[in-house]
This record gives sequence, structure tokens and C-alpha cells, in this order.
Amino acid sequence: MKLTRLVGQCDEGECPTIFATDRGTLVVQGDRVADHGQEIPAHETMVEIPVELIRKAIRDNLI
Repeated sequence: MKLTRLVGQCDEGECPTIFATDRGTLVVQGDRVADHGQEIPAHETMVEIPVELIRKAIRDNLI
């Protein structure tokens, strides 16, 4: 899978970021959430990102 960085909260790789893939999907980088209380499959995880990151991606016509 090839990732293309769309928008992030910093220039380094250790912050919330949204990527586009070459498969027509999005990948989100953020803090892993462990105390969510939801039942999810073992192969999935939940991440937390700031709402402003989504707003910026939409405002900049990235998604």
C-alpha cells in the first residue's frame, strides 16, 4: 500500500495525520484508544484525532 500524506498537525511523523492510499481509502494516524468500551475485531484498533484535522482536510479540499 502506498500512502500519501494529506494533512497533519506537524511536519514530523509523530502526530495526528490523514493519508490517502493508492487503494482509494484513507489511513488515520493518531493516539491508540484503549479505554473505549467498544467491541471491535482483534485485527482493528481505534485511534483518536482532533476534529480540527478533519475540518482542515475538508477546508483544503483534500478529502
